[in-house]
Amino acid sequence: MKTQLNPARVDFVTLKLFCSIVQSGSITKGASACNLALSAASRRISDFEGTVGVPLLDRSVKGVTVTPAGHAVMQHALRLFQGFEQLSNELGEYSKGVKGHVRLWANMSALTEFLPSALASFLKAHTEIQVEVEEQLSGDIVRALMDGIADIGVFAEGPVTSGLDTQVIGRDQLVIACSKEHQLSKRKVISFEECLKYDFVGLNRGSSLLELTSRSAEKLGKQMRLRIQVRSYDAMCQMIAVNLGIGVLPYQACAAQIRAMNLKVVQLDDSWAKRNLLLAMKANTSQLPAAILLSQHLLGLTHN
Repeated sequence: MKTQLNPARVDFVTLKLFCSIVQSGSITKGASACNLALSAASRRISDFEGTVGVPLLDRSVKGVTVTPAGHAVMQHALRLFQGFEQLSNELGEYSKGVKGHVRLWANMSALTEFLPSALASFLKAHTEIQVEVEEQLSGDIVRALMDGIADIGVFAEGPVTSGLDTQVIGRDQLVIACSKEHQLSKRKVISFEECLKYDFVGLNRGSSLLELTSRSAEKLGKQMRLRIQVRSYDAMCQMIAVNLGIGVLPYQACAAQIRAMNLKVVQLDDSWAKRNLLLAMKANTSQLPAAILLSQHLLGLTHN
């Protein structure tokens, strides 16, 4: 039978103490960091372990080490502290007269293409609203929306979006970028299948773009030859510029880098090379007025 943890039996002081003990490797040091007597700290940890029903620390003469269950507690505790800090910051903004706080997560394409100017015009018109922006991978954005960590998400279509209300907010034209010395630099149009004989520069694992291209290669019975993987479009362009491989890039988001680094662009004739950017919010939940205002503003700009 599954044991349910009673939130009333767990307090922030004990969680903070537990994290301090794990980080220092010592109950004595953890107690000191939390301004608690050693006996009081030991009793809190023993009571905590009794509450959860499993050992959280392995004790020895050399100190303490965290058990697998304790490691899980540590991760969740840190997330709780982060959430509490965000709550404190948001309440502080309300006390200063800020009347709304929106957490917007967006992928790299949206952040480099249209969001900067759209956010500038929104914040100019709504000075009482605070917008917290994070750049994240598309799959992580979907999970954050479902978990209530983000209010609005903007990402490339691809991840499963059941449970979300989505609307098309823009479009990406994916192209092949290569250096002027590369064999493909003279081509105007190419199929992705033809490109698979060459080395690629790609984004790190987890990006929707890498997932899209890898899946397309698998459908053709082949694999991408990923020579280098990086974390940003700018880094991709730099690697492509020195002829370390070719890359699939969203043209609108990377036009400035492509021009600055004198890269050659080859059109992809595959249907998936034209993809939608989606604006999403969690379905069937009451949304904050500030989040609704921002989503309407973004959709209004892109649909005009």
